[in-house]
Amino acid sequence: MSGDPGSNRVRGLGPCLVLVLLSSAACSSVQEERRPSWIEGTSARFPAERYLVGLGEADSRPVATARAYEAVARIFEAQVTAQARDWESYVQLDTRGGTSHERRLTVERVTQVSTDKVLENVQVLDVWLDRATGIHYVLAGTNRAQGEAALLDRIRELDATVDSELDTARSSRDRLAALRSLKRATGHLVLRDAFNADLRVLRPSGRGEPSVHHVADLTAELEAYLASHLVIGVEVSGDEAEAVRRAVMEGLVRQGLPVTDQPIRIAAQPNDPDGSTPLPLLVRGTARLWRAAVPDPMFAYVRWCADFVIVDVQTARVVGAVSRRGREGHVTKSEARTRAVRVMEQEVTAELATALAAYVYGEGGSSGDIAAPAACARELQEPDAALIIHPSV
Repeated sequence: MSGDPGSNRVRGLGPCLVLVLLSSAACSSVQEERRPSWIEGTSARFPAERYLVGLGEADSRPVATARAYEAVARIFEAQVTAQARDWESYVQLDTRGGTSHERRLTVERVTQVSTDKVLENVQVLDVWLDRATGIHYVLAGTNRAQGEAALLDRIRELDATVDSELDTARSSRDRLAALRSLKRATGHLVLRDAFNADLRVLRPSGRGEPSVHHVADLTAELEAYLASHLVIGVEVSGDEAEAVRRAVMEGLVRQGLPVTDQPIRIAAQPNDPDGSTPLPLLVRGTARLWRAAVPDPMFAYVRWCADFVIVDVQTARVVGAVSRRGREGHVTKSEARTRAVRVMEQEVTAELATALAAYVYGEGGSSGDIAAPAACARELQEPDAALIIHPSV
């Protein structure tokens, strides 16, 4: 007999053992490389009736994760943006006189706040690496029931806040307090509508929790109260005083502020315990124009400055201030002057409207002393300040 029988038995098992090991390795490889079904949009682990998900893919896991979160966010942003058409009255009130870009920013701010709340409950559910391509896949999502519960809590909080602000506005004899409460109530209702839009996305039924209030109705109530309980006068001195005054008045009217053409005097006001008479505010300022001594053989330049204050007539207190200055040039002196007047009117009006809204709606931050405007004081110290531009120039 040749060789050891035991040795033959070991050698005889060798091919089988190798086959088993190779088979296991192959199965392991197939298991590792198998694409999860969620990459194709379906998953038994994360069914659509229980999870709202977003898929991200990239050549690095962090980027894929960020894209997965972004995919979830876009689902909600699309719904909230669609809801924005119902807020048009409020958005116009908040940015009236501004640009479409400013209106878009208003909607984006509301969308961001609501989406951030939703994303608090979003997490990475699964990841997979395609070793053949080096692409990372990340599935992020939120459990619909958990997200719904969080949104319902926030909606109930906002409902209570809106009701409280409306009660204050409709019972207060303080006209500014009433205006500010109405404005806050409307803003909270807009945010509540955004959360409700998110809720419709989370619920498989697509149903939300309708509010008893409507943004358009509260906006109309706010505008009506503003028109009947506030009056704003405008006084301008200096160069092109009447043109600047008219421009400021027209700009404030375009922004929905109640402006009067009649003079408003700062004097002791009679007590008004029931708040029946309009609260008077006075916009008072000065404007200056002069030729700038710029050594340019091709263009003429005109400098301008404007200093304005907003006075609460009842208290004779300065509640806002605007101070602007600039320089405009053109091929002729008259055109340079015309351009300077136009730019001055636009910039001053826009800032005055912002300052007035900040005071009226209580959005001005600190209630401390307002710094006195000093643009003209600084500008008129320049050597060429004596060359005042008159209409005849």
